[in-house]
Amino acid sequence: MKLYRVRDVHHQVRIATSDNGKDFFSLKGNVFYGEQIITNERIEMLSILSPLDPLGVPAVYCVGLNYRKHAEETGAKIPKYPVIFMKASTTIQDPGQSIVLPRFLRSERVDIEAELAIVIGSICKNVRREEAMSYVLGFTCANDVSARDWQKDFGGSQWCRGKTFDTFCPLGPALVTPDEFNPDKLDIASRLNGESWQSGNTSDMIFSVSELIEFLSGSNTLMPGTVILTGTPHGVGMARTPPVHLKAGDVSEVEIEGIGVLRNPVTEEVLDA
Repeated sequence: MKLYRVRDVHHQVRIATSDNGKDFFSLKGNVFYGEQIITNERIEMLSILSPLDPLGVPAVYCVGLNYRKHAEETGAKIPKYPVIFMKASTTIQDPGQSIVLPRFLRSERVDIEAELAIVIGSICKNVRREEAMSYVLGFTCANDVSARDWQKDFGGSQWCRGKTFDTFCPLGPALVTPDEFNPDKLDIASRLNGESWQSGNTSDMIFSVSELIEFLSGSNTLMPGTVILTGTPHGVGMARTPPVHLKAGDVSEVEIEGIGVLRNPVTEEVLDA
């Protein structure tokens, strides 16, 4: 099932389902607790929102260097354990809304990263990989937007500052339940201004979806609504010759097989006079 969080013509936020991304029907019931009922009520929609309300996201975990070819293009060694960092929930952005280039704490080297995002559906701790999928609510597209200067040069070897600016984690458009596909065999791509940027498959991941859940839930509780970004394939802007960075007016797209296209324009932060 494809689940959407949408704003209707009355400016109410609704949970909906759609088979084609055009016709949306109201979904009743809590997506985290109990069964959901698809109604015959067609929703007149204004916009698609991020699948999760940022206020209801307890944590955003991210995995670095989880694609073999991406590790190779950055000159990094294949990690023995998943490389983990975090984003604030305030980084979450809706489909169609702007990735905002920071200008108060300025960055000139902002990059995009196409990623498969896991959304945890129930309380999860010390879970074995064989059982991990039963704790997953669904999957969505993510863009791990990254300020490379703050990530690499100014962050004191910590990635958090370069990854945690407002709007640096677009999610969407749909949240797809785990019965729809094998998350470890999905085509994943990004485009910048319509030009192919990244192109890979989740089969290139060093640590699978189930292995990541096992690792992150080890002696650590993952609450419902927790988001896990699973890493990015090769082809990022910083690895190009010369490196390419976002500028105002650009349009970023992330596409994952079976989920859809997450599209966001790029603007600059406007500072108060």
